[in-house]
Amino acid sequence: MQITKRNVELRVDDGLMRVYVAAPKPAGRYPGILFYSDIYQLGGAMTRLVDRLAGYGFVVAAPEIFHRLEPIGTVIEPDDLGRMRGNDAARRTAIAEYDADAPAVIAWLKQDGTVSAEQIGTMGFCIGGHLAFRAAFQPDIKAAVCCYPTGIHNGKLGKGVADTLQRMSEIEGDLLMVFGTLDPHVPDEGRQAIVQALTAAGTTHKILLYEADHTFMRDDGYRYDSAAADAAWAEITAFLKQVLD
Repeated sequence: MQITKRNVELRVDDGLMRVYVAAPKPAGRYPGILFYSDIYQLGGAMTRLVDRLAGYGFVVAAPEIFHRLEPIGTVIEPDDLGRMRGNDAARRTAIAEYDADAPAVIAWLKQDGTVSAEQIGTMGFCIGGHLAFRAAFQPDIKAAVCCYPTGIHNGKLGKGVADTLQRMSEIEGDLLMVFGTLDPHVPDEGRQAIVQALTAAGTTHKILLYEADHTFMRDDGYRYDSAAADAAWAEITAFLKQVLD
């Protein structure tokens, strides 16, 4: 499906937040997806993921997660210096500030004329996977896809300690968790802690495991695994279409 691309501006905490939006070109109403990037924000690797998802029939809205700290349009390069910069921005952003972005984008999706307001989901990668998980605390979120989410199992997210494990019972929608078994950032014990907490909370969830490293769906890095990424995409799109149909 062909898509359109644009940038919109939202105000959160009296600050400007740029949101990159990709949507199906054919006229109609489609499910909306709140999309979270990794620490490098919306560079080519991330916008290609946004665009790909939109091509399956979703209106995808991706905010710049560090809009309080970085100038609008900033792309952090995925090199050693960029890793330091991105991790520092992640550390300096308060958990409450991350959480405030979700309802702002959800509200925008619900009022957009191309979005089915009752069909809202979320998706994210790395830190964005954790943010997508927390976005699922919002009652409007019917489906959440969390790809190799960091910090859920140990509470690492911005300033302070995240209470994500303790709040899983608040999730009303369905979850799809995507992990790489070779991922040092979410080791087996971390995955098990997440699964145990989801099960105890009675949260509807599905776990996908691939013999792959962290960020294996990011196509510009040495850890990219095209076969695992394609397999994950097939599962992700089927899940979103089923839940948001």
